[in-house]
Amino acid sequence: MFWSHLTWAELPDQLKQVAHSAILPVGATEQHGPHMGCGMDTEIADKLCRAVSQRTGVPMLPPLPYGCSLGHSRRWPGTIAVQPITLIELVKQIGDGAYHSGVRRLFIVNTHVTNAAPLRCALEMLRAEHDDLMVAVINSPDISERVRRFHFADATDWHANDAETSLMLAVSPEMVRPDRLHEADDPDRTEGQVFAHPVNRTSANGVTGFPSRATADKGREAFGWMVEDLSALIARGQAQTPPLPHSYFDSCFVSPLGPQA
Repeated sequence: MFWSHLTWAELPDQLKQVAHSAILPVGATEQHGPHMGCGMDTEIADKLCRAVSQRTGVPMLPPLPYGCSLGHSRRWPGTIAVQPITLIELVKQIGDGAYHSGVRRLFIVNTHVTNAAPLRCALEMLRAEHDDLMVAVINSPDISERVRRFHFADATDWHANDAETSLMLAVSPEMVRPDRLHEADDPDRTEGQVFAHPVNRTSANGVTGFPSRATADKGREAFGWMVEDLSALIARGQAQTPPLPHSYFDSCFVSPLGPQA
């Protein structure tokens, strides 16, 4: 159920069958330590949303491979970041196009932590412009409590850690260099920090966590949870409507001077 595989003649019927829903995966291209490919975030966004799309029938838009990765600095090669304002405007315009193609429920699935703020801004802009468009930003580590525990097991400010490495060992093993796992471990140095520091000031090698603990078995189990729980979340969204019917554009204010004021 991929948007790019559907024709314009097929898309309206497909959207009608799934409550006019679509999935937009958003990843990133950035360094993931000495042991893992720079496309990890986009790879998991693509694999996760493909599986959910096939399970639910909700069309998946092509994944975005670039995100707001400015915090990874220029210390290590591989990071290609866009400015927050660029991501906001890009997702806003994608949402506009999806709306005009018939989408009324847009599920933005984000797999890179610092995309969250720009994506929330895009959400605000989309729903302010399109009164009947509902938008959700779903950050993949927070799909459910069991998925969250898996991601945060070895670090609070995790990156390229046990969880991410296990997922890649399970679904895209070509992304991982097993012979470099033990040298990749680097502890979380952010505890107690008042300020949010870029990765060059918190990690010696671009990693936060312990990828040496990763296994394909853990990754397969967690990926299964992610597919199951994201599918359930989308099903809930498909059944929901706004709690009240009031239009964004209609004011309930009545001027005391009357309609001529």
